[in-house]
Amino acid sequence: MTTLDRRMTEEEQVRAVMDDRAEGLRTKNAGGVIRHHAEDFVLFSLAPPLVSRTDPRDLEAWFATWRGPIGYEIRARTIAVGGDVAFCHSLNKMAGTKRDGEAVELWFRQTLGLRKTAAGWKITHAHESVPFHMDGSFKAATDLEP
Repeated sequence: MTTLDRRMTEEEQVRAVMDDRAEGLRTKNAGGVIRHHAEDFVLFSLAPPLVSRTDPRDLEAWFATWRGPIGYEIRARTIAVGGDVAFCHSLNKMAGTKRDGEAVELWFRQTLGLRKTAAGWKITHAHESVPFHMDGSFKAATDLEP
């Protein structure tokens, strides 16, 4: 742990992990995203399958589907820290252009669970979701904004 880390509160350290992970997504840096994951990291992602572990090769392949950087914004962030665990939730926006020219702008919900280790705070679980319409169509409500 660096001197800077010791001066930061636990909540500030968790916020820094979230922000650095977001920067890895923005710059399409798989290593920058995954370095914050615990060895037993589990992801409940927007995309199939139901459960994944985030293989860096899969993340690199997904990044390759985007033209240029990915816009990534975190809003309405809440962080709760207790001992060696932390819980965060936020509304996140992802925006950019896919290689095929499709413009993407999507708000989604994210929940992170973290554990404090000797190497600092590590994300053990990430859950991403979008609401879906309950009108029988079951279509994702991707047009919502905070």
